[in-house]
Amino acid sequence: MERVMSIIEVKVPQLSESVSEATLVAWHKKAGDAVKEGENLVDIETDKVVLELPAAKSGVLARIIKTDGEKVTSLEPIALIDTEASVEVKPAIEAKQAAAEMPAAMSPSVRKLAHELDVDAASLEGSGKSGRITKEDVLGAIEKVAASQAASSGSRREERVPMTRIRQRIAERLLESQQNAAILTTFNEVNMQPVIDLRNRYKDAFEKKHGIKLGFSCFFVKAAVYALQKFPIVNASVDGTDIVYHGYFDIGVAIGSERGLVVPIIRDADRLSLAEIERRIADFSARAKTGKLTIEELTGGTFSISNGGVFGSMLSTPIINPPQSAILGIHATKERPVVENGQIVIRPMNYLAVSYDHRIIDGREAVQFLVAIKEALEFPGRVLLDL
Repeated sequence: MERVMSIIEVKVPQLSESVSEATLVAWHKKAGDAVKEGENLVDIETDKVVLELPAAKSGVLARIIKTDGEKVTSLEPIALIDTEASVEVKPAIEAKQAAAEMPAAMSPSVRKLAHELDVDAASLEGSGKSGRITKEDVLGAIEKVAASQAASSGSRREERVPMTRIRQRIAERLLESQQNAAILTTFNEVNMQPVIDLRNRYKDAFEKKHGIKLGFSCFFVKAAVYALQKFPIVNASVDGTDIVYHGYFDIGVAIGSERGLVVPIIRDADRLSLAEIERRIADFSARAKTGKLTIEELTGGTFSISNGGVFGSMLSTPIINPPQSAILGIHATKERPVVENGQIVIRPMNYLAVSYDHRIIDGREAVQFLVAIKEALEFPGRVLLDL
């Protein structure tokens, strides 16, 4: 009796209205392979995130319609699964040989990097746990090839690599911000000793109660919300000839990842505790590294915070994340000599920067806004007691 084929389509997920198309980064299966329900079939990159597309049903991948690197749109069919088919089981010896020939496991971000750099994963030896291939293994292979070519030819080597979709989008938004907003930056310095003392005093009890470490980021988010509440114009945005005042506080937190800069949104930050903010940031950071942030988490926001201090930055002028009207830049906290009551003392100082859209925010409001952030950090009890 002939087997009746039961074919289902594998479709691109519904993308948000702001995302018109995406790119297939890397298929994890080839035609004829068995697939299990829920197993990731392919990585799909938009200008904001890398999405994993799981199999809706178990079966055999009967056909791949769209291959690696091709552009796709919402709900477009990209493959077919035969849910009634099965793959013939190989003898044990063949299975072992096949397993030996398969490349070591790697994360989606590392697989994507190897694909972009045209590195044959099967030729790599993984240095990670259980032989997993890491980013360093991929880059090391490129360096070996480059060194070998340089040694044999003595020429100055160049390599042309296409921008990823997310890097293209970052470039577009930065240019959009600089071209469409009148950006100015104001600076101030803050003594971080009160926050450091508060953190040192309660960090152990905080972690024991909430199960998350007490960092510094939550204090900056709370300080930003405190200042935004005092100066609503900084939380507003421009829409044509209108000013849109936002009655909520959705704070974007810039996170650097292997794929580029992403800014996930802490929504209703004014309603969250320090512990809840720390959990959100820790979760965002972890999922940014693996490309698991969703489009919704990267959309919107009324104000952003960029912390170049984690990379050692002393001072910078952050670029506004449109359509927002301002962004806070945080830098490295360093011990510096300052004058207090006529005496030179050493304090852990941090230089803060606020870039703002001068079309709607005057210098007066921008300076006072940054002073409010400074006050909230130097007198953290004021924020915690809602004074």
